[in-house]
Amino acid sequence: MTYSYYPGCSLHGSSREYDDSSRGVCAELGIELKELPDWICCGASSGHSLDEVLNIGLPARNLKIAEQAGLDVVVPCAACYNRLKTAEHAMREKESVRNQMRDLIDYDHKGRVQILNMIELIQDQISLDTLRSKLVKPLTGLRVVCYYGCLLVRPVEVTGFDHPEHPRSLDEIMSAIGAEALGWSYKTECCGGSHSLTRTDIVRVLVDGIVDMAKEAGAQAIVTACPLCLGNLEMRQSDGGFPVMYFTELLGVALGMNESRDWLKKHVIDPTPLLGSLGLLP
Repeated sequence: MTYSYYPGCSLHGSSREYDDSSRGVCAELGIELKELPDWICCGASSGHSLDEVLNIGLPARNLKIAEQAGLDVVVPCAACYNRLKTAEHAMREKESVRNQMRDLIDYDHKGRVQILNMIELIQDQISLDTLRSKLVKPLTGLRVVCYYGCLLVRPVEVTGFDHPEHPRSLDEIMSAIGAEALGWSYKTECCGGSHSLTRTDIVRVLVDGIVDMAKEAGAQAIVTACPLCLGNLEMRQSDGGFPVMYFTELLGVALGMNESRDWLKKHVIDPTPLLGSLGLLP
């Protein structure tokens, strides 16, 4: 299977481990990812709020490149996913927006490209049965809570992702690779998103609430698919020390990929002592 791939800015910088693990796991599962040529920033997390035209124009240009490639596009970052889905929805629903994009970037939107988050790619396009068949080291003994955040699941009419309040897809992936995905009520609570640098006081309160609830649920770690969320959850804990990982990193561990050690070492809070204590590291 071959897909276009839109990494976005975070995966080329602060969230390099998410990019590396996404590419690595896909290669291990027989999926070819072709990075979109000449892609640009999608406008997350603040650009889209500054200019109404660029709000759609930035992500629309990336969709134009994807349509030219003729391949469905995989978008690991939850913020980027939300921006591309927002542009797609606006162009699909409003002729005025479609006309605006024709004038701005010479893009005649046809809606021929499906936008997939990495979670959707693994669950829907690969299938959990296929994933189970390739396991080398099931994550037995690891208790996690899955944190989806805001941008994957809302607005529901735009993203169409799973469920806006009680999503299950990431939980099902974690269960498929042997981890215990615990139930909890904070899986879509906001972590503060782009306020991490401007209102750290607010973000710290939100993050502490999420981490406290994860501990109360009995989890040993939080699993997510959002660079903004992971950055907040790692850096803004008051006490520190509670591991947060990308789900693709744990997929790599379960698939027995030696390079997963390199991905995990990039974290602010090192998750390798936890995984090592459970005998899970390759």
